[in-house]
Amino acid sequence: MKYNDLEDNYRHKGLRKKLVEELRSKGITNEAVLEAINKVPRHLFMASGFLDFAYKDQAFPIGAGQTISQPYTVAFQTSLLDIQKGDKVLEIGTGSGYQAAILLEMGARVFTIERQKELFLNAQALLTRLGYHPRFFYGDGYEGLPAFAPFDKILITAAAPEIPEALIRQLKTGGILVAPVGDSDTQEMTRLIKHSKDDIEITRHGYFVFVPMMKGTSNNGNGKGA
Repeated sequence: MKYNDLEDNYRHKGLRKKLVEELRSKGITNEAVLEAINKVPRHLFMASGFLDFAYKDQAFPIGAGQTISQPYTVAFQTSLLDIQKGDKVLEIGTGSGYQAAILLEMGARVFTIERQKELFLNAQALLTRLGYHPRFFYGDGYEGLPAFAPFDKILITAAAPEIPEALIRQLKTGGILVAPVGDSDTQEMTRLIKHSKDDIEITRHGYFVFVPMMKGTSNNGNGKGA
């Protein structure tokens, strides 16, 4: 991903306000989520050729064959997570780093995994320059981060054929996991609440399209895109 500088001018801020109103009109009601979207300069997470489209409610390429997710999708997933200040959140798929920035703006402590080396390095550099400090990990999202578990919330930002058991184990009792679950064509946004080890509540919240969640690590190719 390429970016020229860290300028965030009045035009950018005005476009963000319009985007927030658009998301509100589409049914996003969580004011903390909307405020985070209003604060995070999405244009800095996009390739320079797409700066004019940074505040449209659309997904766009970020390199390594991946995309930065549509703002509505980011807002919808984040709303389902019910983020509270101080929540310890595991994000599977750093992508551009935009979703991690939203979570951090909301006061979460973010642990984020990326399997694509190019995206991992780009997101790490950009988020650090912007003053965001999640814990970065280059690795396999299917494995999660058992050494840092349990997590209050877990967010998967790629299409999972099913929710990995390893991630459910790493979710604390009372915790929430949100993931797009399904085949390669469409997925259902799925919310899992872990009431206890043997009491898992699952609800489904509409259809979305994500790139596949892949196993292992890679220096190029397929992965995800938040």
